[in-house]
Amino acid sequence: MTAAVALRWLCGGSVVALWYTSRMSTTSYLDRMLEPVTEAMSPEFATKLMSLRADLEMLSHVELLREKANVGTLSAEEEAEYKEFVEAVDVLAILQSKARRVLASRVN
Repeated sequence: MTAAVALRWLCGGSVVALWYTSRMSTTSYLDRMLEPVTEAMSPEFATKLMSLRADLEMLSHVELLREKANVGTLSAEEEAEYKEFVEAVDVLAILQSKARRVLASRVN
């Protein structure tokens, strides 16, 4: 799952552009490091994890940050906050991917 797809998933399908640089190797390492989570994940927890979404207040704020990033007016603090959001999306996307795998394996 790409970060853009993950962000759309988190945002309930809303289109929110990313200010994102390629961190594929970091994401791959994180995916591998979180593999034990998959092994220990219950179907109940997987279902709850799949329902996690950003709330409207957060989406509004991130959209404001995105707009400021696009025109180059982010402060250093806002830039750090935006990067933190993107990193959180990456982690959650990995965990949700693992949750889908857990749920699929229970059905089959």
